[in-house]
Parts: sequence; structure tokens; C-alpha cells
Amino acid sequence: MQKFVWTTGLCLGLCATLWAQEKPPLSPVSVKPSLTVTLAAPQSGALAQRLQANGALAAWQEAVVGAEANGLKITEVRVNVGDRVQRGDVLATLQSDTLRAELAQAEGSLAEATANAQETKLQAERARALQQQGFYSSAQLSQALATEVSAQARVQSARAVVQLQQLRLAQTVVKSPDAGVISARQATVGSVVGAGTELFRLIRQGRLEWRAEITAADVGRVPVGAVAHITAASGQVLQGKVRMVAPSVDAQTRNALVYVDLPTNTGSARAGMFAKGEIALAPSPNAQVLTVPQTAVVVRDGFSYLYTVNAERKVSQLKVRTGLLSGDRMEVLSGLPADALVVVSGGAFLNHGDTVRVLPASAPATPASK
Repeated sequence: MQKFVWTTGLCLGLCATLWAQEKPPLSPVSVKPSLTVTLAAPQSGALAQRLQANGALAAWQEAVVGAEANGLKITEVRVNVGDRVQRGDVLATLQSDTLRAELAQAEGSLAEATANAQETKLQAERARALQQQGFYSSAQLSQALATEVSAQARVQSARAVVQLQQLRLAQTVVKSPDAGVISARQATVGSVVGAGTELFRLIRQGRLEWRAEITAADVGRVPVGAVAHITAASGQVLQGKVRMVAPSVDAQTRNALVYVDLPTNTGSARAGMFAKGEIALAPSPNAQVLTVPQTAVVVRDGFSYLYTVNAERKVSQLKVRTGLLSGDRMEVLSGLPADALVVVSGGAFLNHGDTVRVLPASAPATPASK
């Protein structure tokens, strides 16, 4: 019995030794990267700031074209709303028959007065000669000279009447005071208009401007000549320059107007449209800020996050506070060390503690192959 127990124990020990020798050693488990990323270092420098504003598109200058003649009927209208016109183009014509007849009458009166003046001039010259020969008294000579002066005055009066009638006749042709676009028309063929009646409205030179509203606190931040990018309600994107900032602030809204000149060709943008935009402000040379690519910022649950990678290729999530956006750079106000390397893109697919594969900055980031 003792021999059997000893033999069984020896066999079991020998089998355990052989099993331990045949079992391969445990190897560490390799973790597959979840994403291939590119890293970038934050940049420090002056950030070009932009001021957001809303406003309306309006005519740079709008001219009112009215009737100068009184009590005349419109016989022809040559333009309509939206037509482009040049300076001096005929917009409408008024009835001129009566004025032409009055002009002819005035010209006849002028001719008659001119003939009478010539006659009185000859009589005055004869009176001078006869007075020198002793046949005319001084009183008779004075009377002849006075008649000549009176005749000349009647000529001047008749000439003034002719000029007045010519001016009234010219007023029967309504012309454009400047080049531009017709924005409104009240003229109707057959209607009788009075002096000063508005017939057309004209956007001078077809130029529009953006009248942006800004708060009183931002008045001193907008320089003349600053570039503005505007998006009209029609979707048209325009670029303009600040012409001036209003010298006063509205007492009711406490807002000031910024007048931005727009290019002549505004496409689908029209006067009266609402538009939103941003005005570029000059960066302060003393305001050094930390910025990262906009694509690196991930917004979750209303908070902004950045992702950094350590030497072991492990991802760390950093909660940061962001500021202004300038182009493709986002200002980081707090929460990011200046020497950290952040994931440029793909952060939305990462979680804290993930393992990633890092590419050089020149290589595009692509998801890891499965």
C-alpha cells in the first residue's frame, strides 16, 4: 500500500512538471488604436476680432424726380421700375401745345419791341443832329432820348418773357438728374400733375449701402475703412467697406448706425432687405491670445472640449472656455496649457482614455483600418 501511494504521487508530480513546461508564457494584450489623428500646438498671437451686427440694405442716395411745370398732362412715360438710366435720359413728357403757343406769342412781342427800339434809336440820333443845328430844343432832345431808353427796356422785358416760356417748355420733358436705377414710379399717362408732384424715385448710380446697428459701447471700435462681410436675406454674400459711423446715437434704442458701402453689382440683394454681417476690427498688438484650429474644439452638452495625447498615445479630455472665432482659429480663454498638443480633427469620435495612432502634421488624419 505505501508503495502504491508513493508511485501515484510521483506520477502526479511528474505530469504537473511536464504540463508547466509545455504551457506557453502569457503575453501582454495589444490595444488597437481607435483612430488615426494629427496633432497641432496652440498658437499665441493677436487675434483679428469681428463685430457681429444686423441692419438693413438701403439706397446710398435716392433722388426724387418731380414735375416742375404746373397743370400739364403727362403724354408719355418711357421708363418703369427697375430700369437703369443715364444722366439726361428722358423719363416722361408732358403736354406742350399751350406752352409752344405762348412761346410763339412771346417771340412776336420781342420782335415788335425790337423794331420799336430800332425806330426810337434812329429818332434819337436825328434829334441830336437837329439840336446841334439849333432846330431842336434841349427839352425835345431829352424826350427823344427817354423814348429810346424806354424802348430798350421793353426789348429786355420781352426777351425775358421769351426765356421764361422756353424754360417752361423745356420742363415738359422730365429728365434723369443722374445715372441709376428707377426704384419707384408714380407717373401715369393722362394724369394732370402740379408743380412739385413726385413722378419717379431714382437710386443714384445704383449704389446700395448696409446700415448696421451697433451698441453705443462698440462705436469707438469700428474704424473707417474696415472690411465688412454681409449676408442678405436673399442669401447673397457681399463685401463692403465702412464709409462712416453715425455721429450720434439713437436716444430710444441707444444704438448707432454704421454705413457700409457695397459694390455696384449686388446680385439678388435689394434695398429694404434685412441683412446680417460682421465687421472686421483691427487687432490690438498688446492682446496676445491662445488659439487652436476650430476643428479641434468639440462641443458636448453645452461645453467645449479639447483632446490631447500623451507619450503613451492615450487621449485626455480637457474642458476649456472658448472666445472669439477668427477665420479657422478659435480663441481659448482657459483650460489649455500652452505647451499641449491637441487633436486637430475627429475629437467627436474620441473618449477619455482612448488609444490613438499619431500621424505627422503633414499627413491627413484617417480612421484606423479594421
